Amino acid sequence: MVGLFACGIAVEILCRFLLAKIGTKSPVSRPKYLSAFENVGQFMKWQAKLVTHRGERRIAVYFERDKALIARIKLLEGVRWSASMGAWHLPDTPFYRAKFRLPEEVRFSAGHVDQVERFRQWLCSRRYSESTIKTYTEALKSFLVFYNERAVEDLTEQDVIRYNNEYILANKLSSSYQNQIVNAIKLFFGIVYQSRMNPELIHRPKRQKLLPNVLSKEEVKLILEAHGNLKHRVMLSMIYSCGLRCGELLSLKPNDIDTVRGVVIIRQAKGRKDRIAPLSVRVLDLLGEYYKSYKPLVWIFEGQEAGEPYDARSLQLVLKQALAKVKITKPVTLHWLRHSYATHLLESGTDLRYIQEILGHRSSKTTEIYTHVSTKSIQRIVSPFDYL
Repeated sequence: MVGLFACGIAVEILCRFLLAKIGTKSPVSRPKYLSAFENVGQFMKWQAKLVTHRGERRIAVYFERDKALIARIKLLEGVRWSASMGAWHLPDTPFYRAKFRLPEEVRFSAGHVDQVERFRQWLCSRRYSESTIKTYTEALKSFLVFYNERAVEDLTEQDVIRYNNEYILANKLSSSYQNQIVNAIKLFFGIVYQSRMNPELIHRPKRQKLLPNVLSKEEVKLILEAHGNLKHRVMLSMIYSCGLRCGELLSLKPNDIDTVRGVVIIRQAKGRKDRIAPLSVRVLDLLGEYYKSYKPLVWIFEGQEAGEPYDARSLQLVLKQALAKVKITKPVTLHWLRHSYATHLLESGTDLRYIQEILGHRSSKTTEIYTHVSTKSIQRIVSPFDYL
């Protein structure tokens, strides 16, 4: 008991020390805070590692749940929480690498920098979206950094296999990230650079067959009615009632709502395609109330500054708050509402071809996955166990 009490006092002293040292944003106080963070290892286990999160290189920090430490890590510049990783993550900078005892980043050779820029220029000329350009250039950069001492013209398909085994698999990176690397390599070496590497011999990872996460109608109703704030209610309701992606919702402008035809026009969405989705009467009524109260100028949903779009991370926080209010503990994301919309449409008898058009899927195979999570037919099956 005495030992536990003494440990508790030590943690309290540590927390006060951190609070005193992190009070200023100056470069002097920040290293002291992080060196103090390293001493937490005396009381609890923690680990920092390099990750790729949503196409961006980050440093994930894992530690046992402690309110004081959570409050202090929130003060670090660029820090974010990821529910999917179950960790706080920071920008991958030399400063954070040094303070969290991670190896220094290998300097990128000038020749490779030129090739990545050449690739970026080609993607821009083909009018790829900004997010795709960022994803593909970062993917190519990751591959070339691995072979920093090698000339680009000397790289072969066997080098891709080695990179997959010694970097992607060794660091337990996802198959989707590996697929992004393959996409970038095939484009760069097959079209832009035209080296002796044969892109056709570069294999893709075996795709995981994951089912979309779906909420019941009762759970959706609880989430959509959780917020008293009208703006929050309308945003969540539109994502579900129109099957929108988060970015699609935040890109909507007042002219995209056609009240006469009862549709919303989603412009230049994924794949640079326009499409329309039906608007429910109830959502139109909510939008009418919202327009009267908020009077949006440029975007339907604007941030704190007039004329600026609402922040995607803020919208994710709105959903998280709704989940907490209705005590739903599932790791629900905004995309779950889109999946739930498609599944509920299918269960109500809507033809798959219409669902494909509403969601903006290029292939019908993508839409067909919802047939595997629809419970309408499955619930009619009686288990033989019930007859025993």
